Amino acid sequence: MSFIETIKEKAKSNIQTIVLPESLEMRTLKATEQILAENIAKVILIGSEKEINEAATGVNIKGAIIVDPANFSEMDDYVNTLVELRSKKGMTEEKAKEILATNALYLGVMMVKKGMADGMVAGAINSTANVLRPSLQILKTAPGTKLVSSFFVMVVPDCDLGANGTFIFSDCGLVQNPSAEELASIAGSSAKSFEALVGVEAVVGMLSHSTKGSAAHEDVSKVVEATKLAQEQYPDYKIDGEFQLDAAIVPSIGASKAPGSEVAGKVNVLVFPDLDSGNIGYKITQRLAKAEAYGPISQGIAKPVNDLSRGCTAEDIVGVVAITAVQAINQG
Repeated sequence: MSFIETIKEKAKSNIQTIVLPESLEMRTLKATEQILAENIAKVILIGSEKEINEAATGVNIKGAIIVDPANFSEMDDYVNTLVELRSKKGMTEEKAKEILATNALYLGVMMVKKGMADGMVAGAINSTANVLRPSLQILKTAPGTKLVSSFFVMVVPDCDLGANGTFIFSDCGLVQNPSAEELASIAGSSAKSFEALVGVEAVVGMLSHSTKGSAAHEDVSKVVEATKLAQEQYPDYKIDGEFQLDAAIVPSIGASKAPGSEVAGKVNVLVFPDLDSGNIGYKITQRLAKAEAYGPISQGIAKPVNDLSRGCTAEDIVGVVAITAVQAINQG
């Protein structure tokens, strides 16, 4: 069974409710049809029922819950909650009413906050900043988490490296130039995400252009320090570095370049030193190795909210919804 089929089965075992606020977008509507047909999750769509149904001509979204902000029975309660959460930032009742009535992303996140939904997926027609801003303002970070970051699940065909070709690449979509402390946090969050989604022990490699001191540069020093911090802060996970990519994932090269490391050559969680290398790395793997790329998936938010690539397909949305549902199950 493929990674995404396994994820779908996990989602089906404990049905969650996922809000899809971009409800007039055809890719969202086609994804909704498939999600409901496969019984992966319950779906909430936000907007005018008339407009949504007109947009969904030829698509079967029967079974979706449609919430129209204009006549939403919980709106007053949601307004009060938003004012309470953001009053120190100048939020007034009037501003809260306007935001929740006109911005489906904020209303969707409030549904997650209030327990009407278990997670949210958006980004097909919205920027990452617009998707994550209400999440960070309303949901905030998960307990014990210092940083919100992102990852891609990469599934490489015909590959016996990593977890039978399955890896997490992090951070490829959010944290531009992480400090050593932030890299350590990304490593811990990514290990947790890998085990929750893939169900295999995480083996984390901190990537660099150097392996165990083979090069000297301040960029290398950052990864060395991050490795030390990650090992101290997350002793339950196997974490080591700094590694060049081949030393991280190829057993023979890992044994040669980093003898004595229980991680070298066995890595399935790749932590990149910055956003440039992470983003380039996942796209190279996706295009040249024809890997399936699921993400960017957010980690570190109190409840799961995930951002889509604006070039996503309906099938991509289905996959991210399934992953979001499993994240919600694991966060319990």
